[in-house]
Amino acid sequence: MEISEQCVVGLTWTIKDTLGDVLDVLDEPVEFLVGGDDLFDAIEAVLQGHEPGARVQVQIEPEQGFGDFNDQLLFLEPRALFPEGTEEGMTFDGAALPDGVNPDIVKDAIYTVAEIYPDHLVLDGNHPLAGIALRLDLTVRSVREATEEEIGRGSAGTGFFKLASTTPGNDTLH
Repeated sequence: MEISEQCVVGLTWTIKDTLGDVLDVLDEPVEFLVGGDDLFDAIEAVLQGHEPGARVQVQIEPEQGFGDFNDQLLFLEPRALFPEGTEEGMTFDGAALPDGVNPDIVKDAIYTVAEIYPDHLVLDGNHPLAGIALRLDLTVRSVREATEEEIGRGSAGTGFFKLASTTPGNDTLH
């Protein structure tokens, strides 16, 4: 079966930056709905017409993927508002941040604790890959028809590439 709109594709990949540094490797296939909300448009376009076993490469510029780095999504917050044991790299849902944080914090974003100081910590609402051009080496492992449920919800249940939007047109990964 060839990849087309409203099918589910199983992919493995290697993701590198433009310097060739490996950012992520996926050895076990993960399923994505083509024509839904799971994949960036540039990835869907390059996959069209391919069958299982195909290997395709695509470069995704920041504006086609996780967006440009936005310094307006960096917030310095009082350390005392956060639970004991909070460490760099931990994530917090913007809708569930403690009372007392900056009222301008975007609620529909995931924030990573970027730095911790004695009295404050830095929350970063940017996707970890924001501002980075990505080179994806994709291997198609399977292709099947999507179920009515998958089509209805616009997803095969995998939200690796598209999960939440911090600003219109910017997708972020949790």
